[in-house]
Amino acid sequence: MQSLLKIENLHVSVGEKDILKGVDLEIKQGETHVLMGPNGAGKSTLGHAIMNDPKYEVKEGKIFFEDEDITEESTDKRAQKGIFLSFQDPIAVPGISLGNFVRSALEQGTKTHIKLWDFKKKTKAVCELLNMNESYADRDLNVGFSGGEKKKAEIFQLLMLNPKLAILDETDSGLDVDAVKTVSEGVKEFRKNGGTLLIITHSTRILDNLNVDKTHILFDGKIVKTEGPELVNQINEKGFEDFIK
Repeated sequence: MQSLLKIENLHVSVGEKDILKGVDLEIKQGETHVLMGPNGAGKSTLGHAIMNDPKYEVKEGKIFFEDEDITEESTDKRAQKGIFLSFQDPIAVPGISLGNFVRSALEQGTKTHIKLWDFKKKTKAVCELLNMNESYADRDLNVGFSGGEKKKAEIFQLLMLNPKLAILDETDSGLDVDAVKTVSEGVKEFRKNGGTLLIITHSTRILDNLNVDKTHILFDGKIVKTEGPELVNQINEKGFEDFIK
């Protein structure tokens, strides 16, 4: 399989604090990778650095996407290339509906006009999959949304945009059992359609119905352990202590 994302010796800081201290990671097309680790290890920092959040400064190292060096690329260019990042706590955007936001992002990514009929048809199919009312797409983006609704909105965006790589940062955090099931179905659908995943998580509930290819443990800014899906079970049984000594 072709390499989709490759990170070499990545060092990232926030302000004066060094967070990532030499991360190497390769994700191939169609794979599902899981990134776990204790609080403060740098997991979310890695996701934001891949997306080029300006608060996170790359001090050293390279990021390649489809064999192209994107280390200096802007966030919008990375999104157009097919990288998607969900957020732990998505911001509210008054004045723009969820549907219009997604339609605009689709048009920017494809450089084509999306017919309203085609967009509504796709919206209906995705809403049915996520057990959402279609009117949900007419609401202002995340305004007045509950925690579960925000996460559903992110998965709605994921399925509508269908990026090449989705980085899901604590997507199942704080959700009840039913909401986790809905989100998991959406993620499973994305994966079934050939999407590539990097799932950053503390909980493993979202992984129950996914075939995980590789599991990584991040500790103190470095990946200290990489194995297959069996590592998830070992972490559940023993925690991180045995792996970060």
